[in-house]
Amino acid sequence: MSADLAPLIAAGTRWLLAAYPPPTPGPFSRALAEAQAGQAVTVAAALRYPDPLDAQLLHLLGPGGSARLDWTTGVDHVADAGAEADAGWRTWVDEIVVSWAACLLASPALAVEAHLRVGHDRAGEVSRLTRPGDHEHEAAALLRHPDLLEPVAALHRDTLLGLLGNRSAALG
Repeated sequence: MSADLAPLIAAGTRWLLAAYPPPTPGPFSRALAEAQAGQAVTVAAALRYPDPLDAQLLHLLGPGGSARLDWTTGVDHVADAGAEADAGWRTWVDEIVVSWAACLLASPALAVEAHLRVGHDRAGEVSRLTRPGDHEHEAAALLRHPDLLEPVAALHRDTLLGLLGNRSAALG
C-alpha cells in the first residue's frame, strides 16, 4: 500500500471508530475494533486509488471530508469537547472509501472478494476483516452490524459492487 494513502486510511479508520465505537471498554476491544476498521479502510482505499498517480491526485485535490458522513449518521462532532481544535483530520476522510469499508465490514464474503481483487501486496494481511472470530465480533459489534452500517454503506455500495462485478451481492 502506498504511503501516500496513510493519512486517508488513518482518517477513515478514526471516523469509523468514532461513529461505531467498541461496545466493551478497554484497550483490547479498542485495538481489535481499530484493526478491523483499518483493514477495511485499507482494502477500500486500495480499490479506490489503484495506482500511484491516483494517490498523487488525491493529495492535490483532497478527499472531500466527513461532512456528509457525519450528517448521514447524525454525529455531532462539534459538540465534543475540543472537537473544533482537533477537526483537521476530518478533511482527510474520503466518503467513498468509508462507505466501501462499511460494506466490507458488514459482509466478510464481500471483503474476501475485495481483498482478492486488490491483492495481498497492496492491502496486506486482512484476516481480522475477512475471517473475524468471536473476539473480533464482540469488540466490533457496532462496527460490523449491517443495520447500523446501512446508511453509510448504501451511499456507494452500487459502485463497489459494480467494480467487483458483483451487482447482485447483498450485505450480510
